[in-house]
Amino acid sequence: MPATHLTPDEIARIWSTEEFEPLARERLRAETYRFVAGWAGTGGGVRSNREAFERWVFRPRILHDVSSVDLGVTVLGQRLRTPVLLAASALHRLSHPDGELATGRAATAAGSLMMLSTSTSTPPEEVAKVADQRWMQLYWMNDRGITRDIVARAEAAGFGAIALTVDAPYMGWREDEKRLGDWDTGDVKQHVFPDPWPEGLAIDRSLTWRSLDWLRGITSTPSVLKGVMAPEDAAIAVTEGIPGIVVSNHGGRQVDGTAGSLDALPPIVDAAAGGTEIYLDSGVRRGTDVLKALALGARAVFLGRPVHWALATGGQPALARMFELINGELTSVMGLCGQTRADAIDPAVVMPRPR
Repeated sequence: MPATHLTPDEIARIWSTEEFEPLARERLRAETYRFVAGWAGTGGGVRSNREAFERWVFRPRILHDVSSVDLGVTVLGQRLRTPVLLAASALHRLSHPDGELATGRAATAAGSLMMLSTSTSTPPEEVAKVADQRWMQLYWMNDRGITRDIVARAEAAGFGAIALTVDAPYMGWREDEKRLGDWDTGDVKQHVFPDPWPEGLAIDRSLTWRSLDWLRGITSTPSVLKGVMAPEDAAIAVTEGIPGIVVSNHGGRQVDGTAGSLDALPPIVDAAAGGTEIYLDSGVRRGTDVLKALALGARAVFLGRPVHWALATGGQPALARMFELINGELTSVMGLCGQTRADAIDPAVVMPRPR
């Protein structure tokens, strides 16, 4: 890392989430930056995510009393102060020595929620001490004993949900990541899977909707499905009694050429018909992005890569600044569009961009 972390005064002079990325690139090992930035194939999914947000524009409204704007939302029965949540991403200690502890503390200070990656570089039990609202992301492995142990640890540590990643039976074709090979992460190791890695251990490719019965049978913790992009699957999730789904193309890291998550959101909302809570990740960078997602039916959004960017730039203080910037812009654009409650956004606040 050729550059040091920014001071609080320097962090205060950052005015958008996008500004964190070049600052992070200066500070991260080249391999870490490429791992965080990685995408499938040509990067079409990454581009689609940002292009999707550009296809919607706002319809500002006037002469509404917007003297008070409330960003609070309720997620699986838990009241949060912001609809901006932190997505699961691997090995936060690659970006800052405090790793997931900094992330959890920042989420708690912001009144937000942290989804902890199964590939966490901090034990879940330690993260649980600092993150008031937390979910555990789960890769379901072909060794059910190991999967059961992960779920049991999350339940014992009081995680509020198991976020089962359902869009990764195969690893996406990530060419740049493949070029890295088995790169050395130094003393940064994952703290959930067995070490050394058992021969033959992999994500279970045989899962079906009926596999969820086994998961429900081993824990009382609710399960959320992460990686839904088709309305047909959303409709099945409702019939299965799934309490929440994350509309996500995995940040463009799985299927090259997929639609942007925001493009997939409206038909999924229609198919779910209010039968499950719907969240969105992939490509969210600004408060304006958040409002567009809320207007199109998401209850909350998750940030992925920006978490690593902020960690690398300045740890917990930089994450706090990231929340401040996105929440600040969200408050501003909500007020300018006549909206006062993030949990009751008028869908008519957006319209397709005129051609």
